[in-house]
Amino acid sequence: MIEAQNENLIRTNDPSTDEAYRVCREIARREAQNFYWAFRVLPRHKSDAMCAVYAFMRRADDISDDESKSIETRRAEMSAWLESWRTSRVTPSSDPVFLALGDTQRRFRIPDDLLEELVAGTTMDLAPRPPELNEQDPGSEALQTFATFEDLYKYCYLVASVVGLVCIRIFGYTDPRAEQLAEETGIAFQLTNILRDVKEDVERGRVYLPLDLMDEFGETPEQLGQLARGRTMTDRERAMLATLAIRAEKYYLAGKKLIPLLDRDSQAAMSVLITIYHRLLARIADQKMEVFRERVSVPTPEKLSILARGAAKAAWNRVVGN
Repeated sequence: MIEAQNENLIRTNDPSTDEAYRVCREIARREAQNFYWAFRVLPRHKSDAMCAVYAFMRRADDISDDESKSIETRRAEMSAWLESWRTSRVTPSSDPVFLALGDTQRRFRIPDDLLEELVAGTTMDLAPRPPELNEQDPGSEALQTFATFEDLYKYCYLVASVVGLVCIRIFGYTDPRAEQLAEETGIAFQLTNILRDVKEDVERGRVYLPLDLMDEFGETPEQLGQLARGRTMTDRERAMLATLAIRAEKYYLAGKKLIPLLDRDSQAAMSVLITIYHRLLARIADQKMEVFRERVSVPTPEKLSILARGAAKAAWNRVVGN
């Protein structure tokens, strides 16, 4: 249980730490997309902390997703980078992301174990792939797959729910129910990402749709590859994707329950984040699951509208809290 004590969380006037947070904020501003909108309605010390965590996550994702390098090379780079971060926990580092993250961990009591789990989830994308799954193209690397939804849930927990558990330590909470709700909210976000990115993931050799779901609808990884190459989606395939969307929709209920359990000055940020992601899922449904034809997104004007409502809520919460 974490209750943020704001008077103890303000950073001391340390130029090197200030610069480290500035670097992290620029990374988040440039790359974070949906997350950065939520950061903007947090108090500055919490927003800085979120940017530090995001910059750390971004680096792990960049190593994992750099397709100009072999999977073996990426695994080696991830291992070396992770060891550098572990070393920075005991020996001061000049890396601005490590410096800002270390300060964030200290102020918000974020344990190393959560960040280790986060990297473990990212590293799953670099695991050796069974060659027997490579039926489409014997010359390419085999597809990464998940046998069941339970297996996919474990992956989503590591790459998304863990992020939620880190975030609520920054946001602040006292009710232990917040932890399970944050886990389930992370699952909702990641299932939404999976639906949005299914085409790009298939092109990268990653199939995040569980095989038991695909079997239920008579779908194969090879047929997903055909969709990625431009084949028209069938009603059966739309129904398959809609089934995963319905699962995600159920997990969004956790997000609504989570918001009032957070510190008042953080509730608007979580509301903005949930609203944007939930709207993304709705747009996918509105477009009849046509995620192979074009990448679905929430238009910037709509995000600005959501942000404006969040900013107004944050301002009101500050007035009420004083």
